[in-house]
Amino acid sequence: METTSEELKSVALENKHISLGAKMVPFAGYLMPVSYSGLNDEHVTVRNAVGVFDVSHMGEFILKGEHALDLIQRVTSNDASVLMDEKIQYSCLPNDKGGIVDDLLVYRMNENEYMLVVNASNIEKDWNWISKFNTKGVEMKNISDGVSLLAVQGPKAILALQKLTDINLSDIPYYTFKRGTFNGEENVVISNTGYTGAGGFEIYFPNAAADRMWDAIFNAGAEFGIKPIGLGARDTLRLEMGFCLYGNDINDTTSPIEAGLGWITKFTKEFTNSKALVEQKQNGVYKKLVGFEMIDRGIPRHDYPIADASGAVIGIVTSGTQSPSLNKAIGMGYVPTAFSKVDSDIFIIIRDKAIKAKVVKIPFYKS
Repeated sequence: METTSEELKSVALENKHISLGAKMVPFAGYLMPVSYSGLNDEHVTVRNAVGVFDVSHMGEFILKGEHALDLIQRVTSNDASVLMDEKIQYSCLPNDKGGIVDDLLVYRMNENEYMLVVNASNIEKDWNWISKFNTKGVEMKNISDGVSLLAVQGPKAILALQKLTDINLSDIPYYTFKRGTFNGEENVVISNTGYTGAGGFEIYFPNAAADRMWDAIFNAGAEFGIKPIGLGARDTLRLEMGFCLYGNDINDTTSPIEAGLGWITKFTKEFTNSKALVEQKQNGVYKKLVGFEMIDRGIPRHDYPIADASGAVIGIVTSGTQSPSLNKAIGMGYVPTAFSKVDSDIFIIIRDKAIKAKVVKIPFYKS
């Protein structure tokens, strides 16, 4: 069901985006900026310099108590017991039917406190799912509506952001975070994460500080050509890296093993549906998520059929675009395992024509 404009939520910076001339679209129940100066320009800015995404629509849950880790271990596929304070882990919430409820980030704040960062479209769904397993009295708090999140991404992000904090950003390794003062605001979470493969940080702070944070970051980044970036370029940047998008490449019917997420599926513990996933890993799966690039002219799009040389439909495109960095059309999709080997020929059905493509190793973009 489509969301009507009356039902859309607002992020704290909505008026800022409108004043900057952003093209605003409904996304995951929010009105969000999809582009400002144009997708290609924004994409190249992030790859080469620095850009700022408002991703405040993402969800954040706090889990507290002596059984917080136990709950996370039972509902997520990765092994959160290896996390130390200030470390982050990519994981997913398997469902009980072989699919994925959502993918998420797990932040260890301390031994008895964790922050889970979930996809905007799944906030209520994830909350209800995790709550169902909360049988040991873990204190759960959904702080999503009070938190703003800016992703400052690109090779020059660190130069711009370092001006605004005494925390040495060079001392924050990938998938690690610090809490401290940023632009005069205390207890800000500065996280070396992102969805672009271009490096940079994600910064969590209260909504009340949003305008001040935005302005300070843009002033600090002015000499580096900083620009606001919309969700359109976020999608092309993540696809060049082969990062999965929930709702496209993974969903309630795709297993983490099929999606190539075996590396975040750890069988050192029991979790939801882990027995079935062990069998998949041991016995193999019928279909796999692969990356492909177009050989013949044509741009693959979500839900386009994938065929074999005889024209028989064998799979479906989950994500596709014209890559601004590579100047070629790329995509991801599910195909039978027999077609998943690198250099396998497949055909994308575009306007009733079979357009040749080949399976390639991801990431597509290598810096």
